[in-house]
Amino acid sequence: MEMSAHNQPTGTVKRKRWGGLRQQWKLLGLFEIDPQHEFYSLTCMMKDGLAAATQSSIDNAPTAELTDDDFRLQVTQIHKDFTMETFAGPVFASLRGSLGMTEQEYQQSLCSESCYLQFISNSKSKADFFLTNDKRFFLKTQNKREIKFLLANLKIYMEHLRKYPHSLLVKFLGVHRIKIPHKRKKYFIVMQSVFYPDDRINARYDIKGCEVSRWTEPAPEGSQIIVVLKDLNFEGQFITLDRQRPWLLRQMEIDTHFLRRLHVLDYSLLLAHQTLHQDERHQSLSFATLIMRTKKSVNPGSSPVHAGTAAVPGTVPEEDSVLLFSEREGGCLKPEDASGGGTLQTCPEHSGLDGDASELPDFRAQNRRLLPNLKNPLHVIDGPEQRYFIGIIDIFTVYSFKKRLEHFWKRLRHPGRSFSTVSPQTYCVRLCHWVQDHTK
Repeated sequence: MEMSAHNQPTGTVKRKRWGGLRQQWKLLGLFEIDPQHEFYSLTCMMKDGLAAATQSSIDNAPTAELTDDDFRLQVTQIHKDFTMETFAGPVFASLRGSLGMTEQEYQQSLCSESCYLQFISNSKSKADFFLTNDKRFFLKTQNKREIKFLLANLKIYMEHLRKYPHSLLVKFLGVHRIKIPHKRKKYFIVMQSVFYPDDRINARYDIKGCEVSRWTEPAPEGSQIIVVLKDLNFEGQFITLDRQRPWLLRQMEIDTHFLRRLHVLDYSLLLAHQTLHQDERHQSLSFATLIMRTKKSVNPGSSPVHAGTAAVPGTVPEEDSVLLFSEREGGCLKPEDASGGGTLQTCPEHSGLDGDASELPDFRAQNRRLLPNLKNPLHVIDGPEQRYFIGIIDIFTVYSFKKRLEHFWKRLRHPGRSFSTVSPQTYCVRLCHWVQDHTK
């Protein structure tokens, strides 16, 4: 005897509903990691471990000045079925604070009751990618060599972000290792997603500045499948920024030269865009909005952490913001300059001011810009018609002897064509040229 859908047990109907939801995520390049998923147990342990690790940083707030011991610190927390190790916890807590997020906010996103999402990419990497349910943070498994490289260079990475607070480099927010009995240790990192919020994004690209293996078959027209496209897919298009173009070219130069110093290659420029709504185009800034956006963009202190408060790079105390705006007509920042989103500049005529005003940073040297009053402001740049999401990721590939051999092999296999495995110097210059050629 057949049973109609109306007479099926409730559990069967629920399973079908959950199955339908999972299928919907699958079409979007994402899987919801529910109790039937192979990574459900692992991600639950990651959540529990991250909740405890973050609670520790809430209970023991980092000091204003980081020490060498903070960079070497390794804390182990024992849980019922696993052990979680956290590396350089105070350093990453300091960075999170400088990005405008409280520890409670970070903990809530990472450890909510909602399931993580598994991201299925077309990357050659064997890493597993997870997203928090709100899609704000990425969690990515890494091998031991990559983790050692990050921790060994963490101090100069932090120094780069301090020197250039509006850097396009991916923001690493945590490094952890999880040990499960009778299984291999898993290292993973937590990163801020460049494509956040993504609800209106209509195209995503992974750019390396070369042509070999840099084409991806686009999703069928009208499809909801998320496909990250590549260099050759972008040909014939431009990133139209107008007055913000010089800022982007300069920041690309700064960040890629830093990566060249680390002797790395094969990093990617992530790029996405969405159409601006009519009310978002050519906005004339009110004085209140100007204050709010500039407070996001200015940080007079050298430390990213201010006791008890979070600051987007970087929020200034109220009295300092009053000082700043009382002088804006003297050349610091004018509303007509702000509407174009130009680079912030210090005032030559006020360079001799006494007290805190004389300690305001050199905005031009730091290549700061007027940040948008949006979520994820460091990776969002508005052009006249489009909003762009831009960031540099995957910065762990060192130009080793193995990579040199790969370079010579590819030269023989792809004569006259550009490919990703080249020297850090060539890679840096080529990617900057790509951005220069594809912006206007």
